[in-house]
Amino acid sequence: MKKKIKELSNHDKDTGSSEVQIGLLTEKIENLSKHIKQSKKDKHSAVGLLKAVNRRKKLLDYLKKNKVDSYKNVLTKLNLRK
Repeated sequence: MKKKIKELSNHDKDTGSSEVQIGLLTEKIENLSKHIKQSKKDKHSAVGLLKAVNRRKKLLDYLKKNKVDSYKNVLTKLNLRK
């Protein structure tokens, strides 16, 4: 988790920028996806996964609209598609 924060942060004490939040949400989404594949009946985690995906999508839309270069940087570092 700390590696992603350091890669995406704007400065050394950056923990709340959109880039860092997207990185943390991506890690959370990956963990929840693995969990849901193992236990398909866990509906509460499925709801949490959907909320995390939607939040990440909103943050990505914000970056795309306001900081295009940062948006492209986040997509390449996290291996996300456009």
